[in-house]
Amino acid sequence: MSPDETSSTLAFKAKSAAKPARLMRQYELVERVRAYDPSVNEDLLNRAYVFSMQAHGSQQRASGDPYFSHPLEVAGILTEMKMDSTTIATALLHDTVEDTLASLDDIQKQFGPSVARLVDGVTKLSRIEFQNDQAKQAENFRKLVLAMSEDIRVLLIKLADRLHNMRTLYHLKDPDKRRRIARETLEIYAPLAERIGIEKMQDELEDLAFAELNADARDSIIARLNYLRSEGGDIAQKVLKELREVLAQSGIDADVAGREKTPYSIWRKMQRKNVAFEQLSDIMAFRIIVDGVEQCYQALGVIHSRYHVVPGRFKDYISTPKPNQYQSLHTGIIGPERQRIEIQIRTNAMHEVAELGVAAHWAYKEGAPQTDGQQYRWLRELLDIVEHAQKPEEFLEHTRLELFQDQVFCFSPKGDLIALPRGATPVDFAYAVHSTIGDTCVGAKVNGRMMPLRTVLHNGDQVEIITQKGSTPSPAWERFVVSGKARSRIRKFIRTQQRAEYITLGRSMLEKLCKQEGVGFSEKTFESVVRNFQAASLDDLLANIGASLQSDRDVFHAAYPGHRPKMVEKAFKTPEKPASAKPKAKSISAPLTLKGLIPGMAVHYARCCHPLPGDAIVGIVTTGKGVTIHTQDCETLESFAHTPERWIDVGWDDAHGKDDAGLVGRLTVVLINQPNSFGTLTTIIGKNGGNITNLKITNRTPEFFDVLVDVEVRDVRHLTNIVAALRASAAINSVERTKGR
Repeated sequence: MSPDETSSTLAFKAKSAAKPARLMRQYELVERVRAYDPSVNEDLLNRAYVFSMQAHGSQQRASGDPYFSHPLEVAGILTEMKMDSTTIATALLHDTVEDTLASLDDIQKQFGPSVARLVDGVTKLSRIEFQNDQAKQAENFRKLVLAMSEDIRVLLIKLADRLHNMRTLYHLKDPDKRRRIARETLEIYAPLAERIGIEKMQDELEDLAFAELNADARDSIIARLNYLRSEGGDIAQKVLKELREVLAQSGIDADVAGREKTPYSIWRKMQRKNVAFEQLSDIMAFRIIVDGVEQCYQALGVIHSRYHVVPGRFKDYISTPKPNQYQSLHTGIIGPERQRIEIQIRTNAMHEVAELGVAAHWAYKEGAPQTDGQQYRWLRELLDIVEHAQKPEEFLEHTRLELFQDQVFCFSPKGDLIALPRGATPVDFAYAVHSTIGDTCVGAKVNGRMMPLRTVLHNGDQVEIITQKGSTPSPAWERFVVSGKARSRIRKFIRTQQRAEYITLGRSMLEKLCKQEGVGFSEKTFESVVRNFQAASLDDLLANIGASLQSDRDVFHAAYPGHRPKMVEKAFKTPEKPASAKPKAKSISAPLTLKGLIPGMAVHYARCCHPLPGDAIVGIVTTGKGVTIHTQDCETLESFAHTPERWIDVGWDDAHGKDDAGLVGRLTVVLINQPNSFGTLTTIIGKNGGNITNLKITNRTPEFFDVLVDVEVRDVRHLTNIVAALRASAAINSVERTKGR
């Protein structure tokens, strides 16, 4: 554990990792299940308990606890979700095949095929869980998607397993390993918990990971929440009391409770909304739980008639449920005590679904529960990405896009509801309806009007896709689509199209070189050297030549090792540089490449707008300088409006932002004028991987400093994380990204 961790983070970890005073006994586990499932398979649970305890024997965890405590705690988590006996038994046994002498055959003989199949599904995932390599992490996730598509209980067991591991994460001594596991939890497992509607588990996974990845920001938010509580005193209790009275006066029997947002959800909202802590209106939310759907709308009417409504804050998830079946009415009001608050109104059944998600639908008395993951549309989308992604890293990127985004809900002309990531376009909508519709899309009507395919869709939009037989995806679509499925399909088409072009170009280059050297082009000759260049076929080798991944001259000399170069007269003599000539400045983008440019073209990044990977960009040809890259909203572009021939359609290469920093984002920061405020500013930027290249105080008052800061970052997302970390600090009044000199 690092020595600089703050007391509140340590207290949080100690609390979240607290061990039970003793191991849960067999009869206690059975009684837990019996409490919600009278038909509990007591014999199965008892045998699984004893088998797991004996198999793990004297094994210990990093904490020093008996290893058996882990599967027992996982089983305990699943009893809170009211899972069936087969799932609980699998939880007890899930590590036996991997970590003990027990085999899958032993499991099948003693516990039957259902338990064995689930244990096998979880075991396959665990074997490569703690690998550093991103490709192995992606392969792990691919296996999880395939396993949970057959039986969703594999995912539920895996989430419970990850939750207990996160609760005890601080016992691991390697900080890099802790951070990697926490990041994987935040990027994959927490979004999966959200997708199947288990809000309670999602919140805990996110907060545990947040405490490991950004303890300073978390502590800062907690400190500010504590300050609000101390300043507000009993405001929350006054609000609860008044809401109960208002509803009771209207004859509505309701249970009203308050809920404070988690530090991580506050952090994410600060990032997403681009606002400071003080601007958040729903740090405290209030839930009104009633008996039926009619009472939900009656309660909403009472609240809206009594208090001022905050415009744009009403959402009806009852008539339009989320894909994970979440239902509730959300509204923002200026409520009791003049507080701006969020209110959620739902029935008891809706509340159970919100807490337990897919587990709330478990049918114990109806026989075998519906465990087929194919019933979940989002899971079918992930399976489609598995099929079309070229490599594991690409699959991981696309599935993160599919999972880790807020959503908008749009309708087809027939009234079908389509859930899409926020920022989605008609092209994303087309691919969400069907892959073929996406591939042949040529236009779209949004709310009855023809609109550009790059139009951003909003909640409630009706979208009609116009298709044309024989049409193919446009490579330009990749620059504005946001869903993983759309991006994976478009990239697959681009790869196929580009490969054909590269093969043609590579062949042309070799034929031209052969002609220059006075020999005839022969496919058989070049096929004999394919393996020399680690290519599978001549077409692969030609494609590599066309893509500039392999030198045509190297391939020629390998095919004709004894050939003597043909002497060619130089058509002109290269002039010598004058002694007074100044060397050209190096492009700041030397190690980077962009789509849409000729290889080797000089590239510069405009200082008027400081473009970063992730920004929408355009290239302007500048005489003597090559191409200057601007953001598409840069005001400087107005001066080039009358010279369209100088504009080049460009985009960021896939490799941008993955390894090297090098581009500069400019921030305007308002610091509170107090001791160590500048130290806080620089420390936060440094801890989040930024490098300050320039800092300038533009204004100073007795209360504040206005500071211009240039920060070297990888991409827009990196800069956004730094901005959010700065906003979480009490020493910083405001932070904005600035474009300009």
